[in-house]
Amino acid sequence: MSAPTRPEISVVVPLYNEAENLDDLHREMSTALESTGREFELVLVDDGSTDGTRARLLALEESDPRVRVVLLRRNFGQTAAFSAGFDRAEGDFVVTSDGDLQNDPADIPALLARLESDDLDMVCGWRRERKDPLSKRIPSFFANRLISWSTGVQLHDYGCSLKAMRAEVVKGLRLYGEMHRFIPAVASWMGVALAEVPVNHRPRTRGSSKYGLGRTVRVLLDLFTVKFLLAYGTRPAHLFGLMGLAFGGTGFVILVYLAGIKLFADQAIGGRPLLLLGALLFLTGVILVNFGLMGELLVRTWHESQDKPIYVVQERRPRPGGDAAPPSGS
Repeated sequence: MSAPTRPEISVVVPLYNEAENLDDLHREMSTALESTGREFELVLVDDGSTDGTRARLLALEESDPRVRVVLLRRNFGQTAAFSAGFDRAEGDFVVTSDGDLQNDPADIPALLARLESDDLDMVCGWRRERKDPLSKRIPSFFANRLISWSTGVQLHDYGCSLKAMRAEVVKGLRLYGEMHRFIPAVASWMGVALAEVPVNHRPRTRGSSKYGLGRTVRVLLDLFTVKFLLAYGTRPAHLFGLMGLAFGGTGFVILVYLAGIKLFADQAIGGRPLLLLGALLFLTGVILVNFGLMGELLVRTWHESQDKPIYVVQERRPRPGGDAAPPSGS
């Protein structure tokens, strides 16, 4: 078996204490990807495992040149593991999956076929018949609807790690916190075309789940971050400025009203709670407007110092059975 010079498909799988599943994962992934008839690589990221996963990964890499192992020095979390894999993936298409074998590798060819047949940028798996306990399914049900509503990207299953994407989309992603589950929402800023495909979901048979209730809280906090970045990431003054004008304007009206009472009706206003409210609202408005201005300066400094564009150019893909599409207007 010789190593491919440049794989067409890269499968990125983060792993944390999954030594018991590695052999079956490698076998099933290889079988599924070989059925596509394309060159592929398995980018297996060890996220600081302590159960022998690392040694088993190195053995797989030695026996199969299509396996590329990434070893993180400690447990950084699933988002960091995905990012490490994305940075090292070389394929034109990048597939993500979990390492616990609950995602079925046999679904990967169908996701790739849908990606190409409909000329999409991303295809997400939907665990329609999820084999998890209610303690996971119920919070996930509400979280999926909240994320869909807040981000505007309507998906049934944000938590499914099984996804197929074009490399140009993956290379433009910057993920932090628990944002790997928000990949479709983060990528929507680029204007990607995506779809959702029902996939097989299997019960965990070996190992233990790494997710708990505390993760739900972290996901909600990351949702606020994603919403802010999508809506106001390049124009923070529009958020803080509007709130500042609303608070400051209300406070100003209250203060003008009280000043009129004092000047024209000669009524005492010093002991009125309304005076304190007006002053507080006006001061809050001034502070928020200044936050917005400072945010604008930081955004501009970041984009200009890092030479970061505020737009994304779509790669020109060939038409099916023909040459690349001509420029618009020709």
